[in-house]
Amino acid sequence: MRKGFSLIEIMIVIIILGLLATLVMPNLIGQGDEAKRKLVCIQMKSVADSLKTFKVYNGVYPSTDEGLEALQKNPDPEKYINYPASGFLDDGRLPKDPWGGSYIYTNDSGSFNIFSLGADGKEGGDAEGKDITYESCQK
Repeated sequence: MRKGFSLIEIMIVIIILGLLATLVMPNLIGQGDEAKRKLVCIQMKSVADSLKTFKVYNGVYPSTDEGLEALQKNPDPEKYINYPASGFLDDGRLPKDPWGGSYIYTNDSGSFNIFSLGADGKEGGDAEGKDITYESCQK
């Protein structure tokens, strides 16, 4: 009666696991970064929808100076008289990008853009550190 595995059986299992790892690992590496970029686009779409609702209520998008915080709290009650008490965000909080950074908002003569500085948290960059814009998410 056998009570264990032979050295040959153990080596065959190790070789099979090694082959599986070499086939699977290249597909998994980089998927985390891609998932984060997709999450950025999803969050930006949600914020953009809130900005569009803001414009429906108030006739204009918030200014660059008022920023995305205008979706949480009325920046100027005299200017935005139709501002709802609960603000324009579902949970009342602005999302952070997957790397913990704040989204950057600009209003350029009535059209807006939203930016994430990416993994490096700095303007510019490439690969994982590349900036992501709402505009680029629409493509």
